[in-house]
Amino acid sequence: MSDSIIRYPGQEVEVTWDGRLCIQIGECVRAEGELFVSGRDPWCQPDLAGREQVRAVVERCPTGALSYVDQTGEPEAAPLENRVLVANDGPLYFTGELAIEGVPEDMPGVRRRAALCRCGASKNKPFCDNSHREVGFKDAGAVGLQGTGLQERGGPLKVRVIPNGPLKIEGNLSLYSGSGRLAWEGTQTALCRCGASKNKPFCDGTHREIGFKTD
Repeated sequence: MSDSIIRYPGQEVEVTWDGRLCIQIGECVRAEGELFVSGRDPWCQPDLAGREQVRAVVERCPTGALSYVDQTGEPEAAPLENRVLVANDGPLYFTGELAIEGVPEDMPGVRRRAALCRCGASKNKPFCDNSHREVGFKDAGAVGLQGTGLQERGGPLKVRVIPNGPLKIEGNLSLYSGSGRLAWEGTQTALCRCGASKNKPFCDGTHREIGFKTD
């Protein structure tokens, strides 16, 4: 995994790519236009797209590896809803007004978007590094519980990274299954990150039985 941080300056918007977070989803290079072109140097050229296009494409990045600084000073807006998508055989994709415990200041993208490991094998915990593919992690992202519901949406979502344990979530959250179904809504839960829970995506305490270690 690259630990490089590369900045691509533009007259209206500067784009930053963080190799510590990128898992090659490809939302950037498959976007229409000339903003991102594989094999080109530089790969990203913000001045070949308008401000709104740059912002829109960067905000598609589900891991937070891409972020931007708008020269007008306008920051990336927090989504109106905090969401977690339980990816088929993959990570937990978070979007929202995120406050992930322990995230350094030089990872601005994950304040809005993040891919967090749920297979237990990432070498970059709590973030996904595609190790789920190497270890053959299988879970289609079905969600059996419905939660207590929400009185309102959005607002800060606190994500506590419990040592050798789950992700503890506090705040308004909508949880989507791997098929895209709105499956669970509530304000508190614990999500499995050892990969062994029998009640995925929720923690059921199995991490203690298997001696899950996060460092």
